[in-house]
Amino acid sequence: MDKPLYYGQDKLHALHYFQFMMNILHSDLRRLDLNLLLVFDALLRQRSVGAAADELAMSPSAFSHALARLRAALGDDLFVRIGNAMQPTAYAERLAGAVSAALETLSQGLAEAGGFQPERSERAFVIAVTDYTAFAVMPRLLAGLQQAAPRLRFKLVHSRGRESAEDLAAGRIDFALGYVEDIAEPAAGIESFDWLEDRYVAIASRAHPGIRDGLSLEQYLAARHVVVTPWGETRGGIDRALERRGLRRDVALQLPSVLAAPFIIAESDWIMTLPRLAAQALSRAAPIAVHAAPFDIPSYTLKVYSHARHGRSAAHDWLRAQLRACAPLLQA
Repeated sequence: MDKPLYYGQDKLHALHYFQFMMNILHSDLRRLDLNLLLVFDALLRQRSVGAAADELAMSPSAFSHALARLRAALGDDLFVRIGNAMQPTAYAERLAGAVSAALETLSQGLAEAGGFQPERSERAFVIAVTDYTAFAVMPRLLAGLQQAAPRLRFKLVHSRGRESAEDLAAGRIDFALGYVEDIAEPAAGIESFDWLEDRYVAIASRAHPGIRDGLSLEQYLAARHVVVTPWGETRGGIDRALERRGLRRDVALQLPSVLAAPFIIAESDWIMTLPRLAAQALSRAAPIAVHAAPFDIPSYTLKVYSHARHGRSAAHDWLRAQLRACAPLLQA
């Protein structure tokens, strides 16, 4: 049996009551099931029937049926398929702001009225992460959150760097974890706080023929390097730190993900510079040695980004407080 539209979603509580009240206030709403506005809002943000249906805990067929009802009620196609995405019509574009604002106001009002009870809530948080943050900090973070709020649900999605700001503004994600440079010039409404700070280190094979008791600058510059470029960038903080000294490194391999790196390093004479937390986690998976960086590299700061429009509910405030509280434990 298909789940109702309000299944498991905090923002959907008491919609039927509000529908009754709003129908009294506005005659145009009397012919519209307000649950269908959730269908509109989800598809507007996700641009995919499958993803929007998943967000509302519906089957794709039930979602398509609900969309057909909404189209009939409003007398417009609302969304048309262009390529692989469902794009809003001009009429849907005009409705978008009002629908999103109304649902957000309702969600926040209900949350404030009833309070957020983490030990009972089944709310789903969507967090954008890189593979580094996913394996280096999320396991310990989620273990702690599971103890405090055993029924919460989490969805980790791939961080798209600066484009994550658009996802935050659209409400597709609740939080994004990223470095300062990932969202260099945040759009209006983007809020952030410094979460974790750590230093860079270098990793090399334990069997590396030239590196035994520490890594010298001469060895570092003579070696070939592996770098991770998840968004296709050509240079990062390490390169800028070297450039300030009039130096550069010889990059042998670029990877889109850090997960393959330790196994490549273990079987080669290449080295890699990366955050200490990541290096420690990777050293447990492959025979690599962790060395102090042989030159001064500014510490990196991992930030937590959110949007003022979507991130001021009691649930967001609670998770934000949990993130702040666990930071010292994650850096230990």
